Amino acid sequence: MQPQVKTVTTSDQQTLCVKTWGDEKKTPLILVHGYPDNQEVWEPIIEKLVNHYFIVTYDVRGAGDSSIPKYIRDYHLERLSMDLEEVVNAVLPGQSFHLVAHDWGSIQSWESVTDPRFEGRILSFTTISGPCLDHAAFWMRNQFKQNRSRFFKQLSKSWYIAMFQLPWLAPTAWNFFNPERWGKIIRELEGKEGLPLNQNIVKDGKYGVGLYRANFIPRLLKPRERHAICPVQAIVLKRDNFVSPQLVDEMPKWVQTFSRVELDANHWAILSQPKLIAESIREFTQQHA
Repeated sequence: MQPQVKTVTTSDQQTLCVKTWGDEKKTPLILVHGYPDNQEVWEPIIEKLVNHYFIVTYDVRGAGDSSIPKYIRDYHLERLSMDLEEVVNAVLPGQSFHLVAHDWGSIQSWESVTDPRFEGRILSFTTISGPCLDHAAFWMRNQFKQNRSRFFKQLSKSWYIAMFQLPWLAPTAWNFFNPERWGKIIRELEGKEGLPLNQNIVKDGKYGVGLYRANFIPRLLKPRERHAICPVQAIVLKRDNFVSPQLVDEMPKWVQTFSRVELDANHWAILSQPKLIAESIREFTQQHA
């Protein structure tokens, strides 16, 4: 299973490593990875879906073989949405596509899924462990007023976000990791041996911190009312150590056609349970072809 590899140069002169898999005559499916991963994290899913879709993946800026922005502002959500647009315009000119994203890939994809300029282009969106930051901010405000136990439960899961705001500590901490140490953490979280290692973990972790520093505080302080322009499926991982399943409760307020699937899985289910994730993706995209 060998992909075609190409480079897309963005309008702000970053280079994004893009891979395409399968028959380009089939329905396009875009997969956007999270943090601290790169596009290789999707390979167990791709193996299950490559016979049914023309699959496109890319390393987001600062990850994998893509270039590293110089400034934190270069990681703003608006810029990340433009990256998605420039990738699909280069690889799928004029075509509509299904979108699937995990973790930070999902957070940044919400920016596109709630942008009217993508209406008719994105056929469906499957989000895995990555809420819209604007929706999450409204949810947290409501929980603080009405259900503080839920508020503090999510806060306890998000301790690392505060650490990532520290300009020196967070990037430096990744120097103490290597693929084997990080792989052990993932294996223990998922309760499964033999999961693939991220050989690029130090770079992916160190430079991807910019995603948090550029976006969390502005969005939490000044959330925007943003409605989805396509059907949305939320795959809820009930044992997720980082994202509370309750955050999904807010989504139907912002999505006209919404579907929720719950799996007994942890945060990296795309690695540990690819068959279940792939089945959910295929079923939902077939409903919204």
